[in-house]
Amino acid sequence: MIGDTFGLIYTGESNMELRDLTHSRSVAAVPFGGRYRCIDFLLSCMVNSGIINVGVIAQKNYHSLMDHLGSGKEWDLNRKRDGLFILPPFMTRENTGIYKGTVDALRSCMGYIRRSPQRYILLTGSHVIYNTTYNKMAEQHITTGADITIMYSRNSAAEPDGQYDDLRLTLDETGRVTDLALNPYRPKSDAQSCDAFLMEKTLLEYLLEESVSHANYDFTRDILLKKTETLRMFGWEYKGYVARINSLESYFKHNMALLNRSVSEDLFNPEHPIYTKVKDEVPAYYAKGAAVSNSFVADGCIIEGEVENSVLFRGVRVAKGASVKNSILMQAAEVQEQCALDHVVLDKSVIIKRGRSLKGYDNFPIILRKGTVL
Repeated sequence: MIGDTFGLIYTGESNMELRDLTHSRSVAAVPFGGRYRCIDFLLSCMVNSGIINVGVIAQKNYHSLMDHLGSGKEWDLNRKRDGLFILPPFMTRENTGIYKGTVDALRSCMGYIRRSPQRYILLTGSHVIYNTTYNKMAEQHITTGADITIMYSRNSAAEPDGQYDDLRLTLDETGRVTDLALNPYRPKSDAQSCDAFLMEKTLLEYLLEESVSHANYDFTRDILLKKTETLRMFGWEYKGYVARINSLESYFKHNMALLNRSVSEDLFNPEHPIYTKVKDEVPAYYAKGAAVSNSFVADGCIIEGEVENSVLFRGVRVAKGASVKNSILMQAAEVQEQCALDHVVLDKSVIIKRGRSLKGYDNFPIILRKGTVL
């Protein structure tokens, strides 16, 4: 069945809690794990499942995303038939180019949806990171006769990642969804949606047209929550590691979690490889006297100082006498001599001048916007 499925990724999420991380890029293009972007995990999961037709709905700040995806070659989606389709907003008589919600965004690319020859559609957002294949989810969808199957993971009600797009499922003994709650202050269920929905394409078309005709524009609020009783919705549990990038604190926490071997082995399972844009960088260079421990260091880095419990992206330079601890340094960031960083997130091309010191906290890391010189 999964071969008769196409994917559609909505990248228009707008979350102010991510602060400067999304100032000039969409959530899907946020760097993660040393050399990847958030969307790499979703695309790789789809490709590893056998899905060869994927649409990416863009809304704003999508130049970085389009540059990263290119033709889709790295994901084997540069095909003569099907492949990768980037769907940016455009203006017509019916479409203003500014989406009122997810329903509006989906309806704007109805031409792509109708042209896709596959019977089923896998609809996802772009802020949830995991590594799996959707084959068992598809098998359950057929077996249960579900109208919509929602992928979810167990997340303690006492320790939610945040209240951004936090959809909680209440399930009966058969796995059918009996109730849905969006952003509950005190969740009654630990079943949290992974923002992945499987259904027939014709059902989605009907739901979108019906929603728009009633001036409803949000897929979760106006369709899922209102049709819990009338549609056969089932949950499919994913038991692996799930990272929900819904705040700067969660972004920092999940990047730091990669330093735990069990987490990194789960997210970067060699049986389901994660693909990304290839850049021909030289290997990381460790100068004499450099000290590096328990860190992710990408290719192209030059390390002359001290790095501990940190994630360094491509081309980062840490000068002699500098100390970087519990921090995330994105591509081409530079830390000069005698600097000390602790619990800091440096976006791309940030330069920290000689002798500067920055210290944040686990629940409030310091972040410097792309291109900042301090």
